[in-house]
Amino acid sequence: MTDLRFDGRVAVVTGAGGGLGRHHALLLASRGAKVVVNDIGGSVTGDGPDTGPAEAVAREIRERGGEAVADTHSVTTPDGGEAIVRTALGTYGRVDILINNAGILRDAPFHALTPELLDPVIDVHLRGAFHVTRPAWLAMREQGYGRVINTTSAAGVLGTVGKSNYGAAKAGLVGLTQVLAQEGAPHGIKVNALAPIAATRMLTHSMGGSDGRQLEPAAQAMMQAVTDKLHPALVSPVIAFLAHEDCPVTGDTYTAGAGQVARFFTGRTRGYCNSALSIEDVRDHLSEIRDETGHTTPTDPGEEIAGILRAITQVRKPRTSNTEASP
Repeated sequence: MTDLRFDGRVAVVTGAGGGLGRHHALLLASRGAKVVVNDIGGSVTGDGPDTGPAEAVAREIRERGGEAVADTHSVTTPDGGEAIVRTALGTYGRVDILINNAGILRDAPFHALTPELLDPVIDVHLRGAFHVTRPAWLAMREQGYGRVINTTSAAGVLGTVGKSNYGAAKAGLVGLTQVLAQEGAPHGIKVNALAPIAATRMLTHSMGGSDGRQLEPAAQAMMQAVTDKLHPALVSPVIAFLAHEDCPVTGDTYTAGAGQVARFFTGRTRGYCNSALSIEDVRDHLSEIRDETGHTTPTDPGEEIAGILRAITQVRKPRTSNTEASP
């Protein structure tokens, strides 16, 4: 079996100045891709822009014999997104791969969530993906080829206490992935999502200790045991495969961490159907409604509607008693 390479391909990786993004960029470059290393260099909460991290990773790639250029535009505005893609087009003449990886955290319990904690997270994760993907999308459509990978999270798929802003943004990326996969199919563009689990500063921040608090020794030992297993480099191969021309899937959401890879999917139970449905019917048949036996995985809303129509044709109309039929 030959190695999977990216010779002649141009990749844009946002948030590539450190953590997961850095490893994504390094791996793609090591396999022949020309990489635009985008990062504004801010803190885990998005504060304090610094051009240094993007420049450092681009320089590291070049020192290893690869090709890379740094870009420090922000993903949070349409102009910034266009500028990032312009860097790829102006430097290398095309864009084949986009990895939407930029992210920040501003955690808070929902009752304490303020616009100052909500808006920046939505701007970076969700709007940022829109802002960068749209100009890249236009280039990909024109050339008839492209790969887009959106970085989602288990917080968006499964939920996590204290991350309503982050979880909402990450769930939005799953929906965006599904829609773009369908729209991109006629144009040779495949779009997938990945929920990474890796020892990055974002994980450290989420687990505590990044804000100056001193963790208890037992907690420190637990965190160290976790981080030793969750090296970011073990996530990047999944990103790289999804970015490769040989990738056969689109519209999928994967999870990866510590060398383990799996797929998240949305299932629909067989449910319960009654043409005269009442509140009490929902109460009395809730276990049947929730029963996952024989579940299906519709690929789009049309397929789900088809399932509803099948259920309607199969259900028997409820009998009407003589008493109810009397005038």
